[in-house]
Amino acid sequence: MIFLHGRKKIHTPIIFALSFMLILGCSEAGSVTGDTTRSLINNEDNIKASSESTFDLEALNAVKGSRDNTPVVLVPEKSGEEVYENDIAQIDTSNSGKGYIYAKYTGTNNKVKLQITGPDQVIYTYNLSTGGLDEVFPLSAGDGSYLINIYENISGNQYSLGLTATIEASLEDEFYPYLYPNQYVWFTKDMKAIAMGSDLAFSANSDLDVITNVYNFMISTISYDYEEAETVQSGYIPDIDEVLTTQKGICLDYACLMSAMLRSQNIPTHMEIGYAGTEYHAWISCYIDEKGWVNGIVQFDGTSWQLIDPTFGSTTAEDVLRSYIAEDDSYIVKYIY
Repeated sequence: MIFLHGRKKIHTPIIFALSFMLILGCSEAGSVTGDTTRSLINNEDNIKASSESTFDLEALNAVKGSRDNTPVVLVPEKSGEEVYENDIAQIDTSNSGKGYIYAKYTGTNNKVKLQITGPDQVIYTYNLSTGGLDEVFPLSAGDGSYLINIYENISGNQYSLGLTATIEASLEDEFYPYLYPNQYVWFTKDMKAIAMGSDLAFSANSDLDVITNVYNFMISTISYDYEEAETVQSGYIPDIDEVLTTQKGICLDYACLMSAMLRSQNIPTHMEIGYAGTEYHAWISCYIDEKGWVNGIVQFDGTSWQLIDPTFGSTTAEDVLRSYIAEDDSYIVKYIY
């Protein structure tokens, strides 16, 4: 079915959160609990440089594990069965049951926003490409009603409504939004990062083993890019193969790369954005059958543990980080992708 929606002006300026820019650099990622750890990763005594540790993939792959490590890369589809469109934009909601929608802008405006408001009333605001590119966006709030709006910039922070759609989503699987690729966590089966995820899962006997191997690889191999943190622009979207090749990145790079590798191993993974203490930050959480959604510290047995924040894990002394993440209110999730 084709639904045509007209354009109407929004006379009240739409002000998009300036904090969206702050998350991208995580330049103060160590400022996690106010004054007590204000200089956590800027204190040289606490920095654990990636160059001081190594990851031996050959040794890890010496013995094949019992778990199947064949990549499972779900491919979003744009079937055109349920489409909202007009002369400047299109929203394809045909596969909302799989936890995603397609959107694209075909007009002439050079600054366009997409907003998705789910049944939890959390508003997700995205930069929408202006070259007619089809992009995938998750339905992060699960089943229920979603309002999807595309806005064109008028001037400054003023936008006009270009296209709107309201849908009822009923997910076929609650984990689909965290297994499919989307605008932030974008990956395809032919990417180097997906092949690396398969290599890291080779010796695994369980999903927890995969998470352990991927996490240890991340903190041993990827260095925090302080220069990028100072210069990154609003709207930055990671290229996970570039992060893997350069072996450096900011918090969003860490989280997106790890999310893609784990999703391609059929492990539902949140790429989460919110507050670590007082600072905007990006990290992940994963779903494990025996444990549910796991965040912060992943406990393996009575004496050993692993952290699941790859950015802090690669830059921060372990004892400091373990003490910090153990606090229940250290991480406050605002958005899940």
